[in-house]
Amino acid sequence: MSMLRRRKGSAPPELPVGAGADGVAEEEEKKAERVPATRQKKAKWSCVDNCCWFIGCVCSAWWLLLFLYNAMPASFPQYVTEAITGPLPDPPGLKLKKEGLTARHPVVFVPGIVTGGLELWEGHQCADGLFRKRLWGGTFGEVYKRPLCWVEHMSLDNETGLDPSGIRIRPVTGLVAADYFAPGYFVWAVLIANLARIGYEEKTMYMAAYDWRLSFQNTEVRDKTLSRIKSNIELMVSTNGGKKVVVIPHSMGVLYFLHFMKWVEVPRPMGGGGGSDWCARHVKAVMNIGGPFLGVPKAVAGLFSAEAKDVAFARAIAPGVLDSDLLGLQTLQHVMRMTRTWDSTMSMIQKGETRSGKPKHNDSQVAEDVKAEKVVPPLDHSNYGRLVSFGKDVSVAPPSTIERIEFRDAIKGNNFAAANASCDVWNEYHEMGWGGIKAVADYKVYTASSILDLLHFVAPKMMQRGGTHFSYGIADDLSDPKYQHYKHWSNPLETTLPDAPEMEIYSMYGVGIPTERSYVYKISSSSECNIPFQIDTSAEAGTEGSCLKGGVHSVDGDETVPVLSAGFMTYVREYDHAPPSNLLEGRGTQSGAHVDIMGNFALIEDVIRVAAGATGEELGGDQVHSGIFKWSEKIDLPL
Repeated sequence: MSMLRRRKGSAPPELPVGAGADGVAEEEEKKAERVPATRQKKAKWSCVDNCCWFIGCVCSAWWLLLFLYNAMPASFPQYVTEAITGPLPDPPGLKLKKEGLTARHPVVFVPGIVTGGLELWEGHQCADGLFRKRLWGGTFGEVYKRPLCWVEHMSLDNETGLDPSGIRIRPVTGLVAADYFAPGYFVWAVLIANLARIGYEEKTMYMAAYDWRLSFQNTEVRDKTLSRIKSNIELMVSTNGGKKVVVIPHSMGVLYFLHFMKWVEVPRPMGGGGGSDWCARHVKAVMNIGGPFLGVPKAVAGLFSAEAKDVAFARAIAPGVLDSDLLGLQTLQHVMRMTRTWDSTMSMIQKGETRSGKPKHNDSQVAEDVKAEKVVPPLDHSNYGRLVSFGKDVSVAPPSTIERIEFRDAIKGNNFAAANASCDVWNEYHEMGWGGIKAVADYKVYTASSILDLLHFVAPKMMQRGGTHFSYGIADDLSDPKYQHYKHWSNPLETTLPDAPEMEIYSMYGVGIPTERSYVYKISSSSECNIPFQIDTSAEAGTEGSCLKGGVHSVDGDETVPVLSAGFMTYVREYDHAPPSNLLEGRGTQSGAHVDIMGNFALIEDVIRVAAGATGEELGGDQVHSGIFKWSEKIDLPL
C-alpha cells in the first residue's frame, strides 16, 4: 500500500539518512543546474530548422490541396463557380459547333519565345540520364537538381550563337511541344481543345516548333526548321483539298513567321525558293496574337540588367537574395550570361531605331570612332521615347534641361575585371572598368536613338552577333537591294508583306493592363561580383494614378507588349482585359494578359470562325478599345 501511495502522490525521493538540511540544499542546486541545460538545448533551434519546417509545411499543404483537387468530382469547380457567378457560357468550340461550324482550313500554330519545349539529345557528363528529357518546359526538375549543369546546357556558344561543343538541345515536336508550358499552365491547350470540338485533329493542326533561342535564320542553318514549316504547310494544303492554311503565331512567333514569309519567297540558297506567290497559294490568313511588331521594352531591360518589373519587385522584397550565391548559383549573373547567348531576344529590341555611332569592337576604337564633345548638347524639345533613365528626376525632366556626358568615348579598363577575378560567373560588365560603368550612368537618358549604342557598349559580343541577324531601323527605300538581306525580314519597317491580296493579316492582343514602357535605373550598391546596374524600385511618382511605380513607367498593353507595338497590321482586334471573378475560374475566360489571352473565349471564337471560313469583314472588322488609331495618326513613316 505504501508503494501505491507513493506512485499516486508523486512523493519526492527520500534523502539518505543523515542528509538533513545540507542534503536538501544540494538536491536543489542539482535541479537548478539541470534547468539551464534544458533551456540551452531548446535554444539550439537554428535558421535551417525554421526553413526546413516552413518548406515541410508548404509541401504538406500543397500535397493535401493536390489530393483534394484530384479527389473531387470533375464538375465540382464548375458547380461552385456557377453557384457564385451564375451559369457559365459554353466554350467557344461547343457554341460554334451548335451553330453548325465545322473544320475547314488547316491550322498552323507558331509558338513564341520560351513557350516551346526543348529536350536534350547530347550533353556533358553532368547531364547523364537526361537523353530526350525536357530541359525547358514540363516540370523544370533539372533546374533544382543540377542548376549549374542546366545553365551550361541551355546556353548557346557566345561566339557563334549555335550549339556549344558536345551539347545538342532540340525542340520538342508535335502539339505537345507547346500545349502546356508547365503542368497546369496552358499555352495552346485551350485553343486546341476548342478547335477539336468542331472537328479538328492532328492531321489538320500543326505546331511549328522551333528552337526559340536561335536567331531566326539560324533555325534554318542548324535544323532546317523554315524548310520543314514550308513542307508541312504544302502537305496540309495538298491533303485537305487545296484549302489554304490559317496561321496563328503568338508573341515572338509573330516575328518568326514574318521572317518566314519573306524567306519562303526569296530564291535559294538564302531563301526557300517558293516564289513571290507562295503565300497567296498557301495561306488564307495570319492571325497574330500579342505580336511585338515594334519591339518590347522588357527585352532591353532583360539584356541590360537581366531584370524587369517582376524581378525588380522581388529584389525590393528580399534585397540581395537574387544577387547572392544562392545554393551555389548566383542567380541573376547566370541568367544574364545564359540569356545573352540567346540571339532571338535581340529580335524584340525596339524597332525604328538607328545607331548614332559605328560599332565599337575594342577600347581603342572608342576614342577614334567618336569625335563628339565630352559634354553632350541638351536634347531638343522632343522626347523620342525614353527607355532607360538614371534617376527619377531625369526620367520626367524636360529634355532641354538634361545635361549629359558622352559615354561612347569612355575608355574601358581592367580595374573592374581585376576586382572581379574571384567571381564565379563572368560577364561582359567585368571588362568595362569603373570608368565605363560611371560613363553609362552619366549619360542619364537613353532613347530609341541611343539604346542600341548602349547595348553595343555594355554587350559588344552579343550585339555583334545580333547585328548579323537583326536590324532595327526604318527603310527609306524598300526597293534598295540591301533590304533583301535576311536581317531585315523580321522588322516590319524594313520589309514588304507578301504579294497576296486575298491573304488577311490580323493583330489580336489584350488591352487594359499596365505594361512596361521605360525604366529608372541606378548603379547597384551590391558587391563587385554583381551586375552593376539595377532598376531603382524607390522611384515612385507619389500621385495616385501615375504611370511611374517601382522604377517602371507603364502604358496600356497586355502586360508584356505595349499597344502601339502590337497593333500594326490589317485588322486590329483588341480584347479588353477582365480578371477572373474567383479562384476557381483559373486564369479567366476574358483575360487580355499576354499568355492568358490564349484562353480568352472571344479571341478563340474569332480564330475558330476564321478557320471555318469567315473573313475579317464577317468578324466585324476592327475591334478597338484603346487610342491606337489616334496615336498612329501622329506617326509619319516614309513611304
